[in-house]
Amino acid sequence: MTRTFPKEFIERYSQFIPDFDAFLDAMQRPLKRTFRVNTLKATRERALELLADLRPEPLPWYDLGFSVARDMTESGSADSDRVPSTSIGKRMEHFIGLIYVQEAASMAPPLVLGPQPGERVLDLAAAPGSKTTEMSAMMENTGIIIANDPSPTRVRGLLGNVDRAGCLNVAVCRMDGPSLGRAVAGTCDRVLVDAPCSSEGTIRKSPQALAHWSVAAIERFPSIQKRLILAGYLALKAGGCMVYSTCTVAPEENEAVVAHLLSKQPEAEVGEAELPGLAMRPGLREWEHEQFPEAVGRCRRILPQDNDTEPFFVALIRKPA
Repeated sequence: MTRTFPKEFIERYSQFIPDFDAFLDAMQRPLKRTFRVNTLKATRERALELLADLRPEPLPWYDLGFSVARDMTESGSADSDRVPSTSIGKRMEHFIGLIYVQEAASMAPPLVLGPQPGERVLDLAAAPGSKTTEMSAMMENTGIIIANDPSPTRVRGLLGNVDRAGCLNVAVCRMDGPSLGRAVAGTCDRVLVDAPCSSEGTIRKSPQALAHWSVAAIERFPSIQKRLILAGYLALKAGGCMVYSTCTVAPEENEAVVAHLLSKQPEAEVGEAELPGLAMRPGLREWEHEQFPEAVGRCRRILPQDNDTEPFFVALIRKPA
């Protein structure tokens, strides 16, 4: 597959991605189909037994995450045809919630956040529910996850996925994110802000994402992202932690948003997120003549050429005790 990237896209991102040709090559390759085992409904061993015909390959950094070889047909035989893009999603194992089809890099933010059984967790922009259901399994269906999305349409999808995954500790609500942050201020052990973004990371699976790319599209998101990260931080208990994440490369939606939080809440601490086996690069310290605080360099970028995933941005933030 050959895609033509806009000149402005190349000019922007070649400035801070040193192996830029490898980045562009990776962005043109189709994504592997990936899934994770939902331990609320199946053991890892049972799920792999049921999916043995697809020859799942484990992700090196997550023992419940797997990819499906590109050269497998839907029936499971080796062939020159590739897996139809919907094949895993049409499996009965997915339909009844034994597995959840999810892009690999999308699994990382909950793992960095690390919610524990019995905790109170806020997922501020939760739909369609991939990370909500992942956290519910990590918490062993205990405690509570407040899963929020302001869109009536997206909330319906969120409810469907929560139900299919068997999540009993999830309370779904539909509120403006900043309003919800004020309503639960100081009560949450952990907060996930997987913010709405320009979704540049989806270019690998959607040619339309590249066709609609523009700097103007990027500029629509930082204002809401800054409101959401402040709302998420407000919701935290003292000593709690938050992950801010996006599936975009744009510094305006990533490092600049974390820098905004630090300007409003200078006591906030940025930690170094690590997942052994998953290559992550440090956050930027400057962009277009704007200097970011040193702590912003502890944010992490997941790039497609490093792990054969979508691009992702992850920031781990703590509220001091």
